[in-house]
Amino acid sequence: MGQKLKISGWIAVGAMAGALTTVQLQAVARGAMTPLPLEELQQLAAVFGMVKSDYVEPVDDKKLITDAISGMVASLDPHSVYFDKKSFKEFREGTTGRFVGVGIEISQEDGLVKVVSPIEGSPADRAGLKPNDLITKIDDTFVKGLTLNEAVKKMRGEPRTKVLLTIFRKDENRTFPVSITREEIRTQSVRSKVLEPGYAWIRLSQFQERTVEDFVTKLEQIYKQEPKLKGLVLDLRNDPGGLLDAAVAVSAAFLPENVTVVSTNGQLAESKFTYKASPEFYARRGTDPLKRLPAALKNVPLVVLVNEGSASASEIVAGALQDHKRATIMGNQTFGKGSVQTVRPLGPDTGLKLTTARYYTPSGKSIQAKGIIPDVMVDETLEGSPFAALRTREADLEKHLNSGQGAEVKDPAREKAREEALKRLEEESRKPPEQRRPPEFGSDKDFPLMQAINHLKGRPVVASKTMVERKAEKAD
Repeated sequence: MGQKLKISGWIAVGAMAGALTTVQLQAVARGAMTPLPLEELQQLAAVFGMVKSDYVEPVDDKKLITDAISGMVASLDPHSVYFDKKSFKEFREGTTGRFVGVGIEISQEDGLVKVVSPIEGSPADRAGLKPNDLITKIDDTFVKGLTLNEAVKKMRGEPRTKVLLTIFRKDENRTFPVSITREEIRTQSVRSKVLEPGYAWIRLSQFQERTVEDFVTKLEQIYKQEPKLKGLVLDLRNDPGGLLDAAVAVSAAFLPENVTVVSTNGQLAESKFTYKASPEFYARRGTDPLKRLPAALKNVPLVVLVNEGSASASEIVAGALQDHKRATIMGNQTFGKGSVQTVRPLGPDTGLKLTTARYYTPSGKSIQAKGIIPDVMVDETLEGSPFAALRTREADLEKHLNSGQGAEVKDPAREKAREEALKRLEEESRKPPEQRRPPEFGSDKDFPLMQAINHLKGRPVVASKTMVERKAEKAD
């Protein structure tokens, strides 16, 4: 296997900050083997010269070239990115789950920064930021017109420094400032609890360097409390992804040894690869943390909870467990990020993240712009999922990569559903704030979790009566 086993991977939600896939740190001038389009390059040089000589004020050479590279890469798809010195440093920090900032997972909406979720215990969480809050200004800079990376840069900084965020909260129809003191964020990616005798819940919020070790530790604690576990819920809701080897390890914890977890395919020879449920595909420094797990885990009845925020690495785990019939997948159709990005340094301080492959579930299905379809569709509440139509998925992103497995179709009911959801959101905004706060994941008011427990016990499940598979939509 040799060189292929040196691949270290990142997988994640394209539009969310930190959303990444397979990473291979390898500086290779592949373009040197491809004939260059001389006429177009001459035009580029001519434009560069005109800007330098004719623009209203002097422009820095480095900025012009950097912006040209950024624009060229960003025009490909939502996940290909040029990293300058600062963003490359932040990217590498993201793999450790430690960085200095305010502590929010974000995406973009209408040119603004949208809070997907504040990280538990972070300065943003303590300051009261909520999912779906829109950030309109960062200090004195308006967010409109900034890229997501530029917004992230402005929110990060040195420990104990302050940043002023201007927040627009849709459901309260108000704008207000929030001053937050930056600090080192150490994201806790694994939570767990024994819900009742014999039944437990374990939640992964992201796949990071410590996720597998923490995952094993939490499972050990569960089995210490409940040696005869009757059922387990693996909660991947709103998990945007992370390290590929962590996704392979979590899958391997439940699967027979050496079965296929995920495969990738692209133009490059090294993009054609199959990852299996075996230590050589996920163990680091020769150690296999899964050896500490009880053998009974391989057969414990398992439900995996997913939703529209479950992306990439989460979809790899859900797809592998579904294809091998190891778990029942419950919830909503997932995000649909099935592309692989390779990151290569361009020098000591800069790099390029480029989409190089699609990934496939063990049965060979591409989920790019499609997502994982749950075995049992379950609404977020007993009353349904009123705002599901408003949520962004891979198929909504501009220039998204298609699945490569058949034409995409437009859903004529999509806009109508969005209009109805917006009306419901307006009605919801009139309720007192305490009535609008969604139930905490893992609580006894967590409706999908309660349905998962019902399924594990063989009791009736309140499946969605309205939710249907959302077909991938073709980008305009």
